[in-house]
Amino acid sequence: MNKAMNNPAPQSARALPDVAASDRAAIQSTLDWVGMSEIALPFIVQDEQQGAIHCQGRAQAYVNIARPDIKGIHMSRLYLLLEQWSEAEAVTPESIRSFLDQKLGTHTDISDSATISLRFDYLSRRPALKSAYSGWKAYPAEIEARLLEGRVEIELKLSIPYSSTCPCSASLSRQLLAQALQDDFADTASISKEAISQWLLSERGSVATPHSQRSWAYLRIRLADDFTAEGFPISRLIDQVETALKTPVQTAVKREDEQEFARLNGANLMFCEDAARRVRVALLDQPGISDFWLKVEHQESLHAHNAVAIATRGLEQGYTAQLTY
Repeated sequence: MNKAMNNPAPQSARALPDVAASDRAAIQSTLDWVGMSEIALPFIVQDEQQGAIHCQGRAQAYVNIARPDIKGIHMSRLYLLLEQWSEAEAVTPESIRSFLDQKLGTHTDISDSATISLRFDYLSRRPALKSAYSGWKAYPAEIEARLLEGRVEIELKLSIPYSSTCPCSASLSRQLLAQALQDDFADTASISKEAISQWLLSERGSVATPHSQRSWAYLRIRLADDFTAEGFPISRLIDQVETALKTPVQTAVKREDEQEFARLNGANLMFCEDAARRVRVALLDQPGISDFWLKVEHQESLHAHNAVAIATRGLEQGYTAQLTY
């Protein structure tokens, strides 16, 4: 018997077929993006204020196919480069630019564009409103960068929860409260402050309450080309938006915190239009941002649908016509 048949060459010594490289595409056409999505990955995101933040999330990595005859890309190269990058250094605007250059370098004969997306929860420890407690809050986030025609464009997405109380509902509730006070003291010529105070503290004092709901501000932030900070402005943007809205969703809550939360909601009655305007004004003065798009969504407790308002910086070539996040 042939010895070669008894002792085949080891796998590493044989030339393995590479159909993606050797075969031509049956239907010849360029493709906008080819790659992988939902890649599980631990990585470190550098925040400009909080420093290194350890994250776990999902990545997408793509290049284009610029030559119509090319059958496929080298996906393993993208994956291995992504693994190496996430282990070796933190995710910063500069490291993303470098990574996209390297990724394109692995496909110089095929591609002239590259993109990377990292989706994760940004965990931030937030203090209670009054008590000494604090707790962790998750802000869904995504960093997306594209290398097109030699220029890198970096976009940051953030989802920020808050509470909103309807001004119309508050007005209608006050009317019912006033009517209940008139009815209960209809036979009384004069009412003392003490009597009114006791009435307000009774169950009759809440004969009607306005509706409020958990709401969301969704941001798309395009970093300026000359953005040189060592980290992303994640915590800064969260602080600015929550300060503008004044009713952030809470974590650890004692009774004094819940009472303060009720006070803040009463002092900041908001339609979705009001909330969108507050957020837009807060973003206009933020440095390092070339453009932004925002959507506020009040997930109604009155209706079976949501109330939505969208705003942008208003640039002619910006996000103006965009409806989706």
